[in-house]
Parts: sequence; C-alpha cells; structure tokens
Amino acid sequence: MPTSRRDFLKTSVLASSLLFVPKFLHALDRQGLTRMRDSNGRRLVVVQLGGGNDGLNTIIPYRNDLYYNARPTLGIKPQSGILTLEKDLGFNPAMTRLKALYDEGHVAVLNSVGYPNPDRSHFRSMDIWQSGSASDQYVATGWLGRYLDSNCPGCELPYNGLEVDDTLSLAMKGNVRKGLALKNPEKFHQITQNQLIAKISGEKANTGGSELDYLYKTLTETASSAEYLYQTSKVYKSGVSYPNTEFAKSLKTTAELINSGIESRVFYVSLSGFDTHVRQQEQQAKLLGNLSESLGAFAEDLQKSGEFENTLVLVFSEFGRRVSQNASNGTDHGTANNVLLLGGGLRQKGVLNDAPDLQNLDQGDLNYQVDFRSVYATVLRDWLRADDTVILGQEFARLSGLV
Repeated sequence: MPTSRRDFLKTSVLASSLLFVPKFLHALDRQGLTRMRDSNGRRLVVVQLGGGNDGLNTIIPYRNDLYYNARPTLGIKPQSGILTLEKDLGFNPAMTRLKALYDEGHVAVLNSVGYPNPDRSHFRSMDIWQSGSASDQYVATGWLGRYLDSNCPGCELPYNGLEVDDTLSLAMKGNVRKGLALKNPEKFHQITQNQLIAKISGEKANTGGSELDYLYKTLTETASSAEYLYQTSKVYKSGVSYPNTEFAKSLKTTAELINSGIESRVFYVSLSGFDTHVRQQEQQAKLLGNLSESLGAFAEDLQKSGEFENTLVLVFSEFGRRVSQNASNGTDHGTANNVLLLGGGLRQKGVLNDAPDLQNLDQGDLNYQVDFRSVYATVLRDWLRADDTVILGQEFARLSGLV
C-alpha cells in the first residue's frame, strides 16, 4: 500500500536535515566524475573557529611592549615556550604540530585580515565571513555555495561540497546548489536505511510537481548519495593517530573521504569554543592544541596518500579579540584576525605580511590590512580555477603567487 501523506510528512523534518540540494542533479553521473578527474583535482578544506579566536595570543607579537602593556597577565611571555616564526612573531606554545609543518614550508600566516566597518556580533560577523558580503549587505547565499552554483568541474554532483557536521552552514548554500551535511558516511547511510525513508525514496510521486513531489525526489537523491559515499569511503581507513576529540574525528573523516577518492572539491569543518571572555589562557591553549594536533594528523594522513599537494586548508574565525585584556582575564569581541593556510601546494610560505599594528588602533581594536574577500578571491581563482569576480560579486585584489 502506498505510503500515506501523513506518514510521509512525519519524515519531512528528517528529510530536510539529510539533503540540502535544490535540484536533482544525478548524484552518480559518471560523466561528472570523469570531468572531475580531468580537472586539476584540487580540494579545499575550510576550518571555521567559532566564537572569535584571539589572534594576538595565537600569533604572538612577543617583542612588542605594547602587547604586554595591554595584557599584563594575559600576554604570553617568551619564556612560556613561544614557538618563534619570523617578523618577531611566534605561535602559541600549544601549536607544536603546526610549527613543525611551518618549518617544513607547509603553512602561511596572514595577519590582520578583516573588512571595513566590522561588526562585533558573532552571528552577523559569521554571516559576513560565510557569505563573502560587505558589512552593510545581507546575502542569503554563501561564497562556497555560489562556487557550487558556478560551472566548476563536478558541480552537478550533490556531494561536490561536503560539510562534516549535522547541519549545513550558510557558507555552503548557493542559489541553485548546496553542499551536503553529514557527520560520517556510515551514520548517514544508516539514516537513509530507515524503512519508511527507503520505501518513500523507492516510490514515484504523482503529485504534478508539488512540494511533496520535490521531497520524494530529494529523498531519492539522498539515498543515492548516501550509498555512494558509504561504499566509496570503505576504500581507505586511516591508520594515523588523531586526538580523541570531535574536531579531530571530523578531520579524520575528511581525510578518509579524500583518500578514498571521493569526487568532492570542498569540505567544511568547525571547531567552536573560542568566545574567551573569562580565564582565556587555559581554554584557548586547549583549543589551539586540539587545532594543531588535529591538523598535524590530517596533514600526515594526506602526505602518506600523496593527496597533500592537492589539498589547501583555510583556517579562519569570525573576528579577533580586543587588544587589551578585560577584568576577567579574558578578551572581548574585536575585529581583524589572522588567517592560516596549510597545504603541500603553497607557493608562498611563512608570515606573509606585517605584524598587527598595535600603535594605530581603532577604538582599541586592530585595523585590518587584508580584506578577507581578497583571500577568497585568491583561493577561488588561483586554487580552484573559478571565476572569483562572479562568485564574490565584484573584483578584489588577489594575493599574487600564493597558490
């Protein structure tokens, strides 16, 4: 007996959480896979640090007296084990794995990345970074979603953009195409094996193009994608030791997908907890240690498989923190921040621009040196070979020779 409308609608919430693809794009289209192989094969992994990471205690200006004057107890002293870089800057002592990769020429640091008229709200500033908009623009699509909308190799595949999470970020939502959110392929596949969902996805709706028909087709695409991702992900299981954290598990899943040959170009993972208003030093050190150890394991995984040269990691946070510490031995919401780039294909490495200017502040906050959309434009055009001007809505100066 056909599934009732009532029973079907009971599953609609689950259906909407499974797949975020507005067009039915033949998930297993082999022609799309062939075009993917014929492209440059490069992948982008975006790492979002949620909460506003304190950039000054991540990349530390350890020879600048203004830094220590502004942070008499919170400033990290050289004798604490600062991992020295260049231009009188150093990594937080917790970032030993990233320092090793830096010394090998696989890390680039951009200081004071931001945008004009910065917003200090977590939600609004994250929207700005994820959409690639100006602070006075409200955009319903993300910069990576619009990349998926573009005529990129493999874009017609619903899993060309994967977010390793339970929900999809604005960054991955386009007008026509959207990324796919999943915690891991096995659990995603298990969900689609629900008897009611399997029954619905195998039926043909006869509703004349209604919203119900749309949901039927969405479930069909979901089941198809889940089966492909699950079966393909079995090809490679990581033997690298990762930290026992959710963030590390997300990166391990990402590495296993890449090393299994999944035909996806963009991956998105998140690490939250950086809103350090109170007792920052211990909390941030733990988070940065997790970030560093997890990215170190991820890089090792890709190096062993030969995929590190074709993978670029972009690490960002929605804003930095104020230059001066607050009364609770923490820091409050600020503006410009550092961005890290990691990969085997970097053409420029090390600290790429001047340290933050602590003498010329904007009401106690850093002035930005680099517009974050210039970073996006560089990644889109020079790494992914996409039309950055169309995707971002205007032309931004690119960082010449970076990738």
